[in-house]
Amino acid sequence: MAIDQTTPDTRLAAEATEFVRDVTSDLIYHHSRRVYFFGSLLGRRRDLSFDPELLYIGAMFHDLGLNEEHRGSGRRFEVDSADAARRFLQQRGVPEDSIRRVWTAIALHTTPGIPEFMEPEVALVTAGVEYDVLGIGYHELDDAQRAEITALHPRPGFKEAILRAFTEGIAPKPETTFGNVKADVLERYVPGFRRGNFVDTILGSPWPE
Repeated sequence: MAIDQTTPDTRLAAEATEFVRDVTSDLIYHHSRRVYFFGSLLGRRRDLSFDPELLYIGAMFHDLGLNEEHRGSGRRFEVDSADAARRFLQQRGVPEDSIRRVWTAIALHTTPGIPEFMEPEVALVTAGVEYDVLGIGYHELDDAQRAEITALHPRPGFKEAILRAFTEGIAPKPETTFGNVKADVLERYVPGFRRGNFVDTILGSPWPE
């Protein structure tokens, strides 16, 4: 399957690229672009009909909540990322249904087992993230496709670098990792962190029985 090396040729996509490029690191920018390309390829391979522009916005904004300005928000970084995308889209008059799809795609991108059953844009943001970060579905694409995308957007030392970015973005609000995969990151990299436990929370609730 040939790779289309272009992103959606729309003003909205161009403004999203400029916005994200200006406010985030090279690491997150290149990762986000790879998420779009991998998600697009996987969508075509799985014969999904998706809106490339909405997929692109979801991919580009999905990690913005790791930025320093969000670290005191007290909310999951996925929600901060999704809200940043929603503000961006609302300011440009995008229809609410499209905004909802982008918001949901970003908010659920670290919640496995659910996005794949939702709208294609939601499913494919997660698929692109899982491909680039976790290697899930790695062999669905061939060596030439991976090489072409990583030539456009290299990933030197990506594994350790993205884990540092996760840690720096989330460590100031560790309570937001309860029940989600980012607790694994803090458990590995933040001394003294103790992950929340669902069973202890139930047994320790104020209910008498």
